[in-house]
Amino acid sequence: MPDVLGRCPFCGEELVVRRLECPGCHTTMEGSFALGRFQRLSLEQLAFLEVFIKNRGIIREVEKELGKSYPTIRGWLDDLIRTLGYDVAEESTLAEPADESDRRREALERLKSGEITAEQALKLLKRQGDRL
Repeated sequence: MPDVLGRCPFCGEELVVRRLECPGCHTTMEGSFALGRFQRLSLEQLAFLEVFIKNRGIIREVEKELGKSYPTIRGWLDDLIRTLGYDVAEESTLAEPADESDRRREALERLKSGEITAEQALKLLKRQGDRL
C-alpha cells in the first residue's frame, strides 16, 4: 500500500482525509481528519529525515553518507524543523557544532565556499582556540 500524500500534487495545499476504513472489519469513519505533521514533509525531506535518524542525529555521519557539508546539512535540518511547524532560532554567524573539530571544519568549509573571507575564518578559528 503506498504512503499517504500530505500535500496536493497540483497546488501544494495540505490535504484532508475524508474517509477511514478498517481492512479487517470494514468499519468506516467519515468526516474531516487532519494528517500528521510528517505528512507535511516533501519526499526529499522524508529521505533526509530517514538518513538523519539512521545515523542517530550525528551530523558528521549524515555528512559522510550524503556527501554534503555541515552548513548544507544544518540548512536542511532547519528547513525540516520549520516545515514541521517549529521555530528555528537564528544563530550567530557560525553555528555551534558538537565539538571543536566540527567548529573548525565548518569555518574552513565556509571559507572554501566563499561565504566568509580568510580574515573572518581566522577570527573564528582564533575564538575557538581561546575556548580550549
